[in-house]
Amino acid sequence: MNLPMALMITLLIPVLLIILTHWLPQISPDLEKTSPYECGFDPLENARLPFSLQFFLIAVFFLLFDLEIALLLPLPWAMNLNPLTTITWMITLIILLTIGLTYEWLQGGLDWAK
Repeated sequence: MNLPMALMITLLIPVLLIILTHWLPQISPDLEKTSPYECGFDPLENARLPFSLQFFLIAVFFLLFDLEIALLLPLPWAMNLNPLTTITWMITLIILLTIGLTYEWLQGGLDWAK
């Protein structure tokens, strides 16, 4: 396959997908679809009602482990520089996060219903 043909296919596929996504969805809004969603809260109620702290604790755990993935992502490239140091930091990070997760689990921080 030559370059102009490859470029034409590369441009044609996204354009077709954009056109399809513009024409395909059926527009049938109802009250449920048009109402705002606020992370588990009912947006039409009073804003001063107490909320579950458990929801935010689980969200913080998610962000923590999401950050862990971001820290572990460049490890394959770092292995080329200094493998021993990279493996040491990787194991240290995973052990610290595992200890923290175990502590929270034993304290009951991950239980949804109390």
